[in-house]
Amino acid sequence: MLIKRSPNGIELPFSSEITPRAVFEARRSFIRQAAVGAVSSAALLEMMNREAFAQGTHPKLAAKLNPAYSALDKQTAYKDATTYNNFYEFGTDKSDPAQNAGTLRTRPWTVAIEGEVKKPMTLDLDALLKLAPLEERVYRLRCVEGWSMVIPWVGYSFSEIIKKVEPTGNAKYVEFITLADNKQMPGVGSRVLQWPYTEGLRIDEANHPLALLTLGMYGETLPNQNGAPVRMVLPWKYGFKSAKSIVKIRFVKDQPRTSWNLSAPSEYGFYSNVNPNVDHPRWSQASERRIGEDGFLARKRKTLMYNGYNDVASLYAGMDLKKFF
Repeated sequence: MLIKRSPNGIELPFSSEITPRAVFEARRSFIRQAAVGAVSSAALLEMMNREAFAQGTHPKLAAKLNPAYSALDKQTAYKDATTYNNFYEFGTDKSDPAQNAGTLRTRPWTVAIEGEVKKPMTLDLDALLKLAPLEERVYRLRCVEGWSMVIPWVGYSFSEIIKKVEPTGNAKYVEFITLADNKQMPGVGSRVLQWPYTEGLRIDEANHPLALLTLGMYGETLPNQNGAPVRMVLPWKYGFKSAKSIVKIRFVKDQPRTSWNLSAPSEYGFYSNVNPNVDHPRWSQASERRIGEDGFLARKRKTLMYNGYNDVASLYAGMDLKKFF
């Protein structure tokens, strides 16, 4: 294992183990202001959010481990998983979400479920938490950029939602629409993507037991920068398919237009299954770097078809996976 040392032989921590400078400085400023009673309730809430990001002190969730859906890989450290993220609503740099997502307000929160269903409904966060027993599942998540993590997610199969709303025979796809509020999300003002962020699945993909409606990670509610308060996690697909901060779910007849496919159709297909045999136009997908694994100089590991979740292969029987990428 590669260990980072200073010239005098003292072991040094990885950057992910160090409290971000912005959080440290904000904490000192907050303490000074609080001492003279000059901090507002809004500032207090934002400071508490930032502290929760740094310390992992979100509310606990009671969830039973599901051993059938738990990767045996070493889990990514909480600090790595919460400080190295893609969440363009808060910025395009990997550190931006942890620094900027303190402005996101996750209560009150509702998710509207509509479209080709017999029982449309709008559920608040408490209703979502109680809709089905919560499970902990340790999933690998692979990013199209060539890095991966192993995270203990908390949620339940999206099929529980499907059963509740009873899709009609016209429902062929599920569309996920996320929050786009430029008052809370500074990145929404950019032109990097069309907002709101939208993703989609075929209904049989959404009904697969692996498709996880996710409300937490590491035994706690989701940090803002990881898609709070509700997101999808689809471990056999590249990470951008797992929509974050969902506010609407629509069951539709036609294949939905998704954000990254609209932005760069030659690079991001609708299916976006992890397939090491189909290169991204600008890089290979044959290998990946596991975040937090012996630092940035770690040997890359081979990328597995469907990210190793081969029980989804039957969903794509007979399809040309180089054409339908």
